[in-house]
Amino acid sequence: MRLSGSDTITIFLSGDVMTGRGIDQILPHPSNPQLCESHIKSARDYVTLAERKGVTVQRTVNFDYVWGDALAELERFAPSARLINLETAVTTSDAAMRGKAVHYRMHPANVPCLTAARIDGCVLANNHVLDWGQGGLRETLNMLRQAGIKTVGAGKDHVTAATPVIVPVADSEHRILVFAWALPTAGVPLSWRAQSGCAGVNMLSDLSASSADTVARAVRTMRSGAALIVVSLHWGGNWGYEIRDEERSFAHRLIDEAGADIVWGHSSHHVKGIEVYRGKLILFGCGDLLTDYEGIGGHESFHPELGLLYFPEIIAKSGQIARLQMVPTRLRGFRIHRASHSEARWLAQTLTREGQHMGTHARLMPDNRIELVWT
Repeated sequence: MRLSGSDTITIFLSGDVMTGRGIDQILPHPSNPQLCESHIKSARDYVTLAERKGVTVQRTVNFDYVWGDALAELERFAPSARLINLETAVTTSDAAMRGKAVHYRMHPANVPCLTAARIDGCVLANNHVLDWGQGGLRETLNMLRQAGIKTVGAGKDHVTAATPVIVPVADSEHRILVFAWALPTAGVPLSWRAQSGCAGVNMLSDLSASSADTVARAVRTMRSGAALIVVSLHWGGNWGYEIRDEERSFAHRLIDEAGADIVWGHSSHHVKGIEVYRGKLILFGCGDLLTDYEGIGGHESFHPELGLLYFPEIIAKSGQIARLQMVPTRLRGFRIHRASHSEARWLAQTLTREGQHMGTHARLMPDNRIELVWT
């Protein structure tokens, strides 16, 4: 990890990364495939569903297989921190959470699929980290820690769940602090909130002024010296481009009052509009990056198979965005591929359409990268 320039820091951010269920089944150490879903009873069936759609899925792949073309892009951009929203438990637990429609888990022996991409930190404040109960969460925390991957947004109690990830920037006095909260709008039950002596998720009840104050207090407690502040929010529904007024207002408050330099939102299964507010980056919804959903239909107009690798370049002293480059991706065969020109153009047009009322549009570059332009 290093500074990408004398006065800027580049970070890698992604949307949801789900390495459980069907993906777990093609990795070297698949979990017990039995599921508690109403219609599908085996995780292997998600591989079969994808193949019925004409997708070729390799079996018993290497750990780095799922990242595909993303690995070369990560090396090319050389970000100072590699951060993902990990939307699966890492556990052998069979104690599926009652009342949930789906449960995601990856076998702990498959954690090398994360270290293969040299992931620095995983956000766990989401609606799947407790799919296999508190025991599953505790095992997830232990397995990731043993692999040298930092976690944020969930913990063995309310203190550890709220503790940010700290990533030092090599050859610099700067640090990247990542805070994470989940909200009920993303399907996270309030009963999952971490408490004293009770493992769980770091949660906000709503988007009120009180919740913004909670974030501000947490940041003030930890912020010292040259720190770049990233606030992760797992919020909103899976489908739909609408960004509610209260979501924009809350993101603005996090910048104005909590001192956030990047507001990093996720939960939507497709990319959403982007805003630059007072020079600070707001990603309202980053879409899916890696999932086993290829055989599932019903929302084709959103093109959930298309994603983005986000590489914001931040001015170290001010925390303002200097440049945002995005690499368009396409999920095919449970593997990340560079998107085609037409797919990249569709993503750029979508970002422009959804961001223009917030003063942003997307520029498609000759090599199919996308750059954000803002006023």
